[in-house]
Amino acid sequence: MAHMPINHRLLGLWRTLSALAGAYVLGFGIVGLTATWDTPFFGRQSTWVLGLRTNLAFSVLSVLVGAVVFAGALVGGNLDRRVNLMGGIVFLVAGIVMMTLMQTSLNLLNFTMATCIVSFLIGLVLLTTGLYGQVGPPHRRHAEEAYRHGGVDPMGHVWQREQEQPHRPVEPDEADLHRFA
Repeated sequence: MAHMPINHRLLGLWRTLSALAGAYVLGFGIVGLTATWDTPFFGRQSTWVLGLRTNLAFSVLSVLVGAVVFAGALVGGNLDRRVNLMGGIVFLVAGIVMMTLMQTSLNLLNFTMATCIVSFLIGLVLLTTGLYGQVGPPHRRHAEEAYRHGGVDPMGHVWQREQEQPHRPVEPDEADLHRFA
């Protein structure tokens, strides 16, 4: 059975990480917009912003995605979780696709290998924060903890986890001792 923590004790850390990832993408997009404003939308020029090559299309896309991720982190709750799960998958898939198309004329977002690596890192951060960012009522957290540790949850369900019994040596009884003597 899958383990999806509810109201994780480090929920504030996960929200902070997703907010930082969203802020970086948003900041990158804003600086990229100012640097590429008078260039072609899908240009392949050598414009570098915050260590990554960009063009106007990639900058606009970064502003939109960064704003969604950052707003999701500010709102919190399960909306944040959904945004982070989907955003993580999108960043990972975008990194793979753009790495495949990097040396072709289909590199419309002007990606480099550094951009692909950053996309993978942001995708992993968002995916992790999405996996640990589920929020729920206290009774669901207690039920999940009861399942993890074995015990009774607030609904009265008894969870028994299979545990190995320690191996105890068997003591011979009197009859066995006389048989071997």
